[in-house]
Amino acid sequence: MPFTPYHFGLSGFLGLVFRKWVDVPVFVLANVAIDIEVLIVAFFGLGRPVHRYAHTLLGGLVLGVVWAVAAYSMRGLFQKAMAFLRLKYETCLSKMIISGVLGVWLHVLIDGMYHGDVEPFWPNKTSLWLRIVRRIGYNKIDDLKSYVETGCVIFWFAGIAVYLLILWMQSRKKMIAAKE
Repeated sequence: MPFTPYHFGLSGFLGLVFRKWVDVPVFVLANVAIDIEVLIVAFFGLGRPVHRYAHTLLGGLVLGVVWAVAAYSMRGLFQKAMAFLRLKYETCLSKMIISGVLGVWLHVLIDGMYHGDVEPFWPNKTSLWLRIVRRIGYNKIDDLKSYVETGCVIFWFAGIAVYLLILWMQSRKKMIAAKE
């Protein structure tokens, strides 16, 4: 992805839909944490490829766990942010670890369709992920990139719709409780 904000649509949508099992802030922000690798490679001029070990399922597992443990110390901040968004927030370390790993893996799989240098199944050096995606029917990489970008934008709107639906359902519950 040329810009991490593309990832927020799908991760926000999935995080909100599965918020009972996923720590939404950890899941969504895992999509930012992984791109620190790209910034480091670019900043220090380390050359190509810019997507390296964190942009693999194995490296993503490690990064997701490290991010979740770091996020665990910030759970009070996440609690305040979710309260500001008027979303219920209950978490524990295991939920945060699962969310961190799944969030990073989601990013890896999206980038694996978009960037030719991402090798999700490293240390297996074959472009297995692209072969799987192409077998589904996406043979032209430029078309695939366009589909990925469009899908990410669509999920931005779907995520906003889910968020508004959650707020509407919560206000409806409060109105019904007040009438009783």
